[in-house]
Amino acid sequence: MPSERDKIVFSWARLKRTLARLRKGKTVAFTNGCFDLFHAGHVRTLQTARRQGDVLVVGLNSDRSVRRLKGPSRPLVPQRDRATVMAALSCVDFVTVFNEETPARLIETIRPDVVVKGGDWSARDIVGRDVAKKVVRVPLVKGLSTTALIQKIRQRFRGR
Repeated sequence: MPSERDKIVFSWARLKRTLARLRKGKTVAFTNGCFDLFHAGHVRTLQTARRQGDVLVVGLNSDRSVRRLKGPSRPLVPQRDRATVMAALSCVDFVTVFNEETPARLIETIRPDVVVKGGDWSARDIVGRDVAKKVVRVPLVKGLSTTALIQKIRQRFRGR
């Protein structure tokens, strides 16, 4: 079993070579996200993604990418720390970071067999659907999102 440090692969070329060796007879699953404040909805998505394949790669939005998508106050947790949390999970085999708003180039590079996304994404909007053999949507956990958690924290501490 690779160490947490070995699971974090910043070089897409290295990840592609590693997956080529592992792919023989195995299915590669992929999911991605900001994973800024890790919560049960993230766990559900990652566990579902893992069940779709023998190897799970997580594409993590870089800090710059998160800021472009979520605004200047995000991320709350730096990419190195978010990658460390992902790598600590037994269901995750590899974590890599991408700077773009979508993981399209990363997916093209590693060519996963399965792409897994949360149920808030329509099938036609899932990046990588044209590359992967299969796309899986995971139902959302009601009331759980990083944005909702941030709002709840702000409301709770606003009066203090």
